[in-house]
Amino acid sequence: MAAQSLSVAIATTLLRVSLGVMFLAHSVILKLLTFGLPGTAAFFRSVGLPSWLGYVTFVAEALGGLALVLGIQSRYVAIILAPFLLGAIATVHLQNGWLFEAPGGGWEYPAYLFVLCAAQALLGDGLFALSPSTSGFARGHNVRVARDTN
Repeated sequence: MAAQSLSVAIATTLLRVSLGVMFLAHSVILKLLTFGLPGTAAFFRSVGLPSWLGYVTFVAEALGGLALVLGIQSRYVAIILAPFLLGAIATVHLQNGWLFEAPGGGWEYPAYLFVLCAAQALLGDGLFALSPSTSGFARGHNVRVARDTN
């Protein structure tokens, strides 16, 4: 049983760190370095959203990604980031079809990332979290490594 608990803890950590790296890359590389923040704001405006939401999205993705990598309140961070993905699906990607390689990007990738955020929120922090989170819906059920008493 201890080996299974360790495997779940490692898997949860891998999920948390890879999800965090993805959000960091998406915010910094795409929104900041590729389009620039004014370009990101202009894109948001072009799809009918307020331009300030582009800046909010950048900050949420960058800080949220960093928090996930470091293991800072991962459950809450995943819950906070999930609506950004649903918003991306509803306002940009849904009309482009399923495949993300479609022009304008389909909704498969943001939907997948939403599911990963949901899984992270349910699983917790995993190993090496700087500030582990708990929540009312899963209090006391954060993934922990069982100690072998033998």
